[in-house]
This record gives sequence, C-alpha cells and structure tokens, in this order.
Amino acid sequence: MADASTAPGLTAEARIAANARQGRIGLTLAGLIIGGWLAAHIGTIFFFEWSWATAVPGAALMALLTWLYVGLFIIAHDCMHGSLVPLRPQINRWVGQLCLALYAGFSFNFMNRKHHMHHRHAGTDEDPDFHDAEPHAFWPWYAKFFREYFTGREVFYIAVVVWTYVLVFGASFANILTFWALPALVSSVQLFTFGTYLPHKPDAPAFADRHRSRSNDYPWLVSLLTCFHFGYHHEHHDRPDVPWWRLPDARADARTSGQEQAGLVTGA
Repeated sequence: MADASTAPGLTAEARIAANARQGRIGLTLAGLIIGGWLAAHIGTIFFFEWSWATAVPGAALMALLTWLYVGLFIIAHDCMHGSLVPLRPQINRWVGQLCLALYAGFSFNFMNRKHHMHHRHAGTDEDPDFHDAEPHAFWPWYAKFFREYFTGREVFYIAVVVWTYVLVFGASFANILTFWALPALVSSVQLFTFGTYLPHKPDAPAFADRHRSRSNDYPWLVSLLTCFHFGYHHEHHDRPDVPWWRLPDARADARTSGQEQAGLVTGA
C-alpha cells in the first residue's frame, strides 16, 4: 500500500498524520474534479443549446470537459497505486471504479492489472502500453493503445447510456457528440501523448534506468493543463506512491539531487 511519507526517521505518529493529510487532500481534489465533471456533463448534455451566440462558450466547455476527463483518469490511476487515500484500499477501489465508470464504463480490475503490467515491463514487448513494433510512430502506437483498453464492454456501456439519454431524457445527439464523445476521445489522445508516448518513446538521451521513462520539463501550469503533472513521468515510475498533485515536488527533488544530469529529466 502507498505510504504518504517514507522518509527515514519519522515516528509512527508522523507517518499516520502524513497519510491522513494526503488522503484529505486527495479526496478533496477528487471531489472537485468529479463534481466539476458531473456538473459540466449534465449541464451541457441536457441544457446547452447551440447557436452562433453560444459557439464560443460551447467550445470552452468542450475544452473544460476534455481536461476534466483527463482528471478522472488520473484520479483512477492514483487509486490503482493506492495513493489517493493511503492504506485504505477499499476507498481507492470505490473512487477509482467511479471515475472509470464515468469516463467510459471501464473496469477498475482490468485497468489495474494492465497498469501494473506496464510498471513491471515498461518499454518492452510485455508492456501493454508500449508498441514495440513501431515505437516512434505516434498514430499506430495510439491505435494499439486504444485497442488495448477499449473493448466490447465499453461499446455496450456507451450504447446503453446514449440511448437512455436520448429516449428517456430527451438529450440531443449533437450535444452527446460534442460534449461527451469528442471530449472523451480527445482526452484519450491527450493522456496517450503526455502520459505514454513522450515519456516512453525511445529517444535521445537514452533511458537512464529500468523504468525506461523520462519526464518533461514543462512549467507547473502547463504540466497541470496537459496531464495533471503525469508528464513528470520518471518521478511517477520511481515513486508510484506519490499522488499526482505531489509530482511537481518529486520532480524538484529529483532535479536537486542531480538526476536531471543523469538524463532522467528532459525537455520532451
């Protein structure tokens, strides 16, 4: 189980306090992201009306939903590592499954198994997130990534929800397409780009260790907007117990300790 603080010399009381603080912050941020997504999703699907006057706000809402979709997945990802609420596996499982259900009806158990395979075999032919046949080709790799996780289960789930929205609640197909389907699809490209392709693409400088990953060098705000700091990817592989909101601190620590000079942090 993830522990919020593994620094030597801490007392048991200090560790308990650190874990409790991480859990409070994690659940608060998760609540904001999930609540924001639900409000935007319901508001746009059922109450938004397209017109020339609403085109710009509509585009802004599409961008917001795309970013919140990324956030849903990042929360679920932290739950896979037990870092949302340290030492509380059932809470992590509940929240993770909720986020993945909202995203596209994914199974938490299935995604959890695949993700831990990725960590064990990063950048090899046993890594479900890696395309060893074409490791530099963006779209073939993305297509393989998409097929790995989007199965008949998700197709059935989406079909049921769409027809329920249309036949029971009177939602329009236009709103479903622009505020659900399109943001979800774009967010998958965003997650793939900043959380898989750039960190794990074989490139110069060479990977420095067994994690076969590297971090970007984006400023804090750009890092947040692109992938909720998941682009600080070597730090994540090195310390999977660190939640997304603490990754900037982990990256700063890595740079201070000289790992940047070892080629672990790049401007990718």
